[in-house]
Amino acid sequence: MSASSARILVVEDELAIQRGLCDVLAYRGHAPTGVADGETGLREALRGGFDLVLLDVMLPGRSGFDVCEALRAHDPRLPILMLTARGAEDDVLRGFRCGSDDYVTKPFSVAELLARIEALLRRSARGERPAPPPFAFGAWRVEPERLAAHCDGASVELSRREIEILALLVRERGRIVSRRLLLAEVWGMGAPERVETRTVDMHIAKLRKKLGDDGRRGIETVRGEGYRLP
Repeated sequence: MSASSARILVVEDELAIQRGLCDVLAYRGHAPTGVADGETGLREALRGGFDLVLLDVMLPGRSGFDVCEALRAHDPRLPILMLTARGAEDDVLRGFRCGSDDYVTKPFSVAELLARIEALLRRSARGERPAPPPFAFGAWRVEPERLAAHCDGASVELSRREIEILALLVRERGRIVSRRLLLAEVWGMGAPERVETRTVDMHIAKLRKKLGDDGRRGIETVRGEGYRLP
């Protein structure tokens, strides 16, 4: 599989959107398969052979959240991109907790969606990068190999992407880390300047919640620019 040719499962109950997505993906050289409900989507995905799943949240039969959680338990490496009309932070964070790699909020631009898809496929094709060595963030000791952080007997689970975000911020401590740099280095996007997205902000919000006061105080938002560790 390459980022230029992939089997993609499109789970979307609005048939006009599903057909439009399949047409765009086929035009870009991919091999899309469209299904219209959660049960069918889960069954098709579990059969294997797909390089990426494009998953709507609001589905008949079984929600996209449930499908995502079941797929992630079955295959931790399968790229999953969720489509949602829900822009609320809690809904987006729920999608990440279920195991999605990224999300796009409806209505979306085709260019943004394709950029996200290509980034996930490139990341999947090159495999996981070696985990960085353990490092400190505030009072937390981050252990990338264990996908966890520890502080005063407490422990939280971190996704590989969350760890990569923290590692980049720690590496660039004192300097502003732009959203474009985060999208390029952590998400693997080839042309992040062409994409308008809040996915970075949602991941930062999730990290702040997990890390409590260290996350809220430590990750500084530089309005209009990006993020910085003091």
